[in-house]
Amino acid sequence: MALAADRNTPRREGGLEGHPVKAATQIFAGALVCLDAAGWLVPGSVSTTLKALGRADKHVDNSAGANGDLTAPVRRGVFHWKNSAAADEITRAEIGDTAYIVDDETVAKTDGTASRSAAGIIIDVDAQGVWIES
Repeated sequence: MALAADRNTPRREGGLEGHPVKAATQIFAGALVCLDAAGWLVPGSVSTTLKALGRADKHVDNSAGANGDLTAPVRRGVFHWKNSAAADEITRAEIGDTAYIVDDETVAKTDGTASRSAAGIIIDVDAQGVWIES
């Protein structure tokens, strides 16, 4: 049934979540992080199976560990990432569009011919990079 009056809709702002880190993986504080196809936390990279979560709040080194030995804190919200270059550079014309993951600090305007996962929605663009909501 649709609303017939105002509704106080609950929200979360910049929520902090903990996610188990993939085996043999290091995540740097401030990195764009994702869940892989099996649900383990990994840094952003070129892949078609990642689900962007947000920004790693802390450095976690699970290089010598098995899947899930360590958990990393991840914050959701709007974050500033590096902009890709050349034909993949995001401009103000792409605000509202989906950005795509290049690596754990860079986003692009295209999916790289179906080779990249979505990073989130482009909120703003400035001379230093791109604001993405994830």
